[in-house]
Amino acid sequence: MSVSRVSCTPAAAELIDKLKRLHGCELLFHQSGGCCDGSAPMCYPQDEFRVGDSDVKLGEIEGCPFYMGADQFEYWRHTHLIIDVVPGRGSGFSLEAPEGVRFITRSRLLAREEEADLDR
Repeated sequence: MSVSRVSCTPAAAELIDKLKRLHGCELLFHQSGGCCDGSAPMCYPQDEFRVGDSDVKLGEIEGCPFYMGADQFEYWRHTHLIIDVVPGRGSGFSLEAPEGVRFITRSRLLAREEEADLDR
């Protein structure tokens, strides 16, 4: 059984592909911890974001690593994050802002079997 803590919708996958082409670089996501856009998935050029010692890698979406701060992970550890995109501009520095859309996080609780598989 292949279990992941993060995935994305087809609309988000399409936007990620577009952003890679527009910016000509690999991307990285970090689930922000409350500043600027509340708790939003932020997209950055991979070489312009420094991952901290306390950041937890949840997985990858469309080949892009996805991180979250350890403190916030404690609240989200029992969920699967689904990254989506909606119309409207966020107030942060995420790469999608000029496109008139923003990434959002939807979630669902992990099943007990999924959690057990992740804990192995």
